[in-house]
Parts: sequence; C-alpha cells; structure tokens
Amino acid sequence: MVLKLRQFITGLVCLLVVPISAVNSAELESIGSFDFPTSGSPAAQEHFLRGVGYLHSFGWVQARHEFRLAQEVQPDFAMAYWGEAFTYNHPLLAEWEPDAPAEVLNRLGDSTEERLAKAPTEREKGFVRAAEAYAFTPPPVGQRRTAWMLAMRDLYDAFPEDREVQAFYAVSLISAATAAGDQRDRFNMLAGSLALELFRENENHPGAAHYIIHAFDDPVHAPIALAAAKKYAEIAPAVAHARHMPTHIFIQHGMWEEVAQWNESSFQAAQELWQPGDRPNDLNHSSDWGQYGDLQLANYDRAQVWIERARQVAADNPGDARSADTVRTLQARFIIETGRWHTTPPVTDGMNAHELLATGLGAAYQNDLDSASQAADRLAEMAEGSPDNTNLKISQLLVAGLAKYREAFAHAAHGMSEAFAPARQEGLEMLAEAVRLDETRRLPNGAPNPLKPAHELAGEILLQDGQHGQAAALFQQSLLRMPNRPWSLLGLARSYVQMGDEDAAAEAYQQLLAVWGDKNELPEVIEANRGVGPTQAADSQTNNSQ
Repeated sequence: MVLKLRQFITGLVCLLVVPISAVNSAELESIGSFDFPTSGSPAAQEHFLRGVGYLHSFGWVQARHEFRLAQEVQPDFAMAYWGEAFTYNHPLLAEWEPDAPAEVLNRLGDSTEERLAKAPTEREKGFVRAAEAYAFTPPPVGQRRTAWMLAMRDLYDAFPEDREVQAFYAVSLISAATAAGDQRDRFNMLAGSLALELFRENENHPGAAHYIIHAFDDPVHAPIALAAAKKYAEIAPAVAHARHMPTHIFIQHGMWEEVAQWNESSFQAAQELWQPGDRPNDLNHSSDWGQYGDLQLANYDRAQVWIERARQVAADNPGDARSADTVRTLQARFIIETGRWHTTPPVTDGMNAHELLATGLGAAYQNDLDSASQAADRLAEMAEGSPDNTNLKISQLLVAGLAKYREAFAHAAHGMSEAFAPARQEGLEMLAEAVRLDETRRLPNGAPNPLKPAHELAGEILLQDGQHGQAAALFQQSLLRMPNRPWSLLGLARSYVQMGDEDAAAEAYQQLLAVWGDKNELPEVIEANRGVGPTQAADSQTNNSQ
C-alpha cells in the first residue's frame, strides 16, 4: 500500500511540476486559487498572480521568476517589485540575502516618494510601505520582521475585508513571532485565527492552509490544523515546500506513512525544479523529514536511500554547509533510531552535535566509557561556547548521564558494589536534568532535537534500573510531546509489563503493532505480538497491510 501510494505521488509530481521556462496558465491550477486584483496590465497581472501563488507556498525561485516577468511586461508595476522583495529570505529562518529586498525596491524607485508614486491605489501603496518597512529597517532580522508586521497591521486595519491583505498580515505575524519572546504564542494564535477565517471561505487558498500549519505547529495546537494540512497536500503540488509542509502537522499526530510519503513527493518536486546555483534547501529539508518518517516505520532500507540521496545533494552543491550537515544528521539519526551502536564512528575533531550524540551513546552502550566521556566533553565545550543553545547542553547530559550509569552497571556486574551507588545516582541525576531542561523549551515541532528524546532515554534507563512507574510516566510524557513514537510505545509497554498491568501493556503493544506490525523480523514486533495475544496481533497485521 505504501509503495503504491508513493509511486502514485511520484507520478503526480512529474505531471504537475513543469520547468519554470514552460509555465503556462494551466499551472495556476497547481498553486491554489485566490483573488488579488491590482493595477497591473492583464499580461503583467497573469505573471503577478503566479508569483503570489508561489510566494504563499514559499516557492522562492519560482515566485521571483514570475515577478520579474511581470516587471518586464510592465516596468513600473510596483506590486511586482513588492513581491520580488519577499523572495530572497525565509520569514522564519536566518536571512540569506539581507540586502536583496532593498536592492529590489531601489530598482522601482530611488525614494519612498518615487516608489509610492508608481502605486496608484492606497492599498498598493500600503503593500509597498510594508516591503519598505522590512527592507530598510536596520538589522537584527527580528526588528525587520516586527516592522513588516506593524506595517501590515496598519494595512489590515485600513482594508479589513481584503483577503490578500489578511493573508499577508497573517504570515507577517508568524514571522514577527520569532522575535516576540513570551508573546510568541499570542502572535501565532492571531495569525492562525486570520488564516482559519480565510480557509473557511476558500479551502484552496494556498496561504490560508500554509499559515494555519505554521501557526499551530506544536503538539497542543496541531489538531486545529489537521484539516488544513490534509487539504494543503493537494492544493499546490507545483511547489516542493507545499508538498512538505503538511507533514509538520502529520508528524504531530504520529502519521508516519504520510510523513514519509509527502516528503518523498516534496523531494521529487524539488529535484525536478533544482538548477545548478539554486539553494538545495527543499531537497535537504524533505530528506531530513522523510528519513525520520521512514525510520519510525522501521523502513530501514528506505532510510539508507535517504542518506544516499543526501550525499548526492551534497556532492552537487559543494561548499553548501546545510547539505553537508544533512548528511551527517541522517547518518547519526540512523544509528540512534536503529540502535546499531556497533556502527558508531570514533570521536574525531570536527564532529557536530548530532554525530557526538550518536557516537557518545553508542560508546556508552558498548561500554567504551572513555570514548563516551570524550564525546560528552566535546559537547560540554560546545555548550559552553553557545550558552543559549539548550540542545547542546541536553545532548551533553544524555551522553554523560548514560555513560555514568553504564559505568555503575559495569561496577555492579563485577561485584564492586561500593562503586555502584554514587555513579548510578550521578547518571540518573544527569538524565533527570536533561529532561528538566527539555521541558523549559518550546514543545517539539518536528523530528527530535537532540536526535534522541530526553524523556525517552531517561525512561529506558529508569526501566533498566527497576523504577517502572517513573519510567512509564516518562514514556507517557514523551508520547504527549511526540505522539506515536515506536520506541516510546515499546518502553511504555515494557514498563506496564514490569508493573504487572497486562491490559495497559497490551494496549501499548497494540499501538506499536499499528506502526510496526508488518515488520515480523524485528524482535520488538515478536515481543509485541506475544504481549497482545494472537487475535489482536492478527488484527494489527491486517490493519497495517491495508
């Protein structure tokens, strides 16, 4: 079923994604539907509308191409320059080309007065002012995003019934939320409410569905966005990011087949569109998320394919740091999610945090405590150099805590009881501190970072330590933060077994089999089948094969 659906999606993408040079009016059907009247000529307006459609889905290169074509048709078309100004930097990530928006607007005119003179309506002047607010506000980027949001708020106040004003006000709020501190959730909720209103009126509006997903991208609010995510998966197939974006909500529901499938389609779309010199961000992002989905399904051969693809992307983009880091991340995640600790490389200079985590955990599990300590020390140095990076500190605590506990375990195995208690307690305290730190952060909104969830690892060690009730509580919390993770389901089931709660254990095993039920070769599946009984196990395998 999964393979057939993936083949269908790949075929769909090949049909819908056309080279930029061959864009025609039919392509409007594959980027969504919306109404954005302007003062542009009919020919310029056609390119402008395509550009806006791509812009709503963060199809930067495609959008820029269309806005520039609109400028060629009508050189003084102010809105075409407005659109192009927002195609150089992602509204949520670090800026790529901070000077480009100002350069675009300066092509339209040398001053605000000259630029506004080319925008014949007050509404269009408002859009230009908003672009100026972003382009000419001094850094840092959070200040620029806030200025953009404030300008869009003014425009929305002036034109509250204009749906495109509303859509771009929503995305400006999501962008400004990244710099809003403790007001972040308020900004996102307001953006989400605006996007939901748009979505109720027009389910095919690409910005409405897209911005709903961004606004509610956390485990608590994700259910609000599920309908939009399912719809967005079919709204804008011409844009690779639009194929990926629904999986931000699917991952929050533990919908692993959808996470893997739609990132496969996103990768195919990005690959069709990529040209030498383009940023390979969509290729890297879909590889990252697609591999995570396949690993949760225990599709380990597919997970290896993602690594090979990432290596090819890195080879095609020499010097691109993100491409190189994606390869390293995928390799480290494969080791951690499969538990193939014998494949962990030795600690070397230049390892990043993900590699050090995988190597450190692997060394600890293989009782190579010196290597585990080296990995923990490197992570500690990195954390000291980046005190605001909580991921580094959590990673260090996970490696150090596991290594210390394994040291105690080794002492106990050799009858050295006097050395067991202090090391054991120190290791458990480190793991508890990693959990505490993790809970001070925003809730997860993607694959785990660090690659091994703190709650899950701490639960596994407490289970080994005989603290079954506390282990169960950690696995339950892990599943609230990252629903349907198989390793947390397995840990929860094992905790209940040790607590003597057979019904609760069978329920957890049943949930695990709903994900892994067709992987009969896995020892964890054999265990789960024993735990639920033959009838329930057969039901799980039947459901999984459908």
